[in-house]
Amino acid sequence: MSNTLNQSSQIKQMVTAALTEDIGDEDVTANLLDDSAVAFAHILCREDAVLCGQAWFDETFRQCDSTVHIEWQLNDGDAMRAGQTVCEISGNAKAMVTAERTALNFLQTLSGTATVTRHYMTAMTGTECKLLDTRKTIPLLRNAQKYAVVCGGGVNHRIGLYDGILIKENHIEAAGSVKVAIERMRAYRPGMKIEIEVENLAQLEDALSNKADILLLDNFSLADTKKAVEITAGRAILEASGGFEYDDLAAVAQTGVDFISVGALTKHLRSIDFSMRFSSSFQK
Repeated sequence: MSNTLNQSSQIKQMVTAALTEDIGDEDVTANLLDDSAVAFAHILCREDAVLCGQAWFDETFRQCDSTVHIEWQLNDGDAMRAGQTVCEISGNAKAMVTAERTALNFLQTLSGTATVTRHYMTAMTGTECKLLDTRKTIPLLRNAQKYAVVCGGGVNHRIGLYDGILIKENHIEAAGSVKVAIERMRAYRPGMKIEIEVENLAQLEDALSNKADILLLDNFSLADTKKAVEITAGRAILEASGGFEYDDLAAVAQTGVDFISVGALTKHLRSIDFSMRFSSSFQK
């Protein structure tokens, strides 16, 4: 399983694109402020949540005005309480009002992903099972969301199609058999672990006999998941998948599978409620 990196160059590109989308030629409303006005503000979280997105938030203000100062009270991955101030900001007022929405969009989105991940993790307490994300992410926000999953306590699956082998039903159909699919992948990428999706116990036996490294149990019943754990007995890593909700996780984790992958961590996004509050006085 992969682990995403918080790459500053990617963050810069993402923020540049987001600001371009929002500002266009100019922030026309910001022109009501004096160019030399200095403002003081704080970011308030309005609900219990997990913080994530500081680097994107900071980069947004940096690109609008590199002299804006941000002082964080918490770190990514920290729990926030409703009504808590998470950071204080000071600097050029025009730059701050221009950066505000884009910065908060990153913060609310990534904190939302981290928060739901932390929530799902609580269902698996007391087991050795780990919670995986998927490729079901918001377009162009994959690395950011996968970073948020890690902040919430989850583990990254492959980042994309380039860094992991996952043979699915259509691949098997195209190759002709599980055996041929695995042999071709092993020859093409020797040393890379091979994961294969199985839909029943017969396919599981077939994948095991062809020495797959990881078996993705697709929509297995709880009873068949338990049997899969017994049959596999350490011969391969087991990942359970199948549209799991929070209430499903404890029972599945207790079967002894190594991982549970949940698309809802990044797909069913609910943003966290933040607001930026300026002080009543602006200084020139």
